[in-house]
Amino acid sequence: MNEENYKHSELTEKIIHEAFYVYNTLGYGFLEKVYENALYKRLREDGLKTEIQYPISVYFEDEIIAEYSADLIVDDKVIIELKAIKELAEIHEAQLINYLKATKIEVGLLINFGPIIQIKRKIFTKQKDSVNQN
Repeated sequence: MNEENYKHSELTEKIIHEAFYVYNTLGYGFLEKVYENALYKRLREDGLKTEIQYPISVYFEDEIIAEYSADLIVDDKVIIELKAIKELAEIHEAQLINYLKATKIEVGLLINFGPIIQIKRKIFTKQKDSVNQN
């Protein structure tokens, strides 16, 4: 197996653990912002450097053409995109991949606090211009 698939795995395991804690505590049905704030609180309490609504600029031909906000950035190594919907779709995965492309961060987690918690891990390696999922 490719070693890149497991980049920052210890950190992502902590994040996933806290996501399950938040989900098991709050349950299903809140707006995304509630889960975002709860996960932000838990990650900071774990001593992780966590930024909320982190600005991301998209460049085209050396000019900013769009600006977005990632829900959470942890230790400048992992982007977390949160959803609170019935089921994830390809567009949600594409959104996370595009956030990775627009930053120097290579690892992302897509976490859905839906009827059943869903977590997808994405890797975007700049040198290879490739995307991996595990």
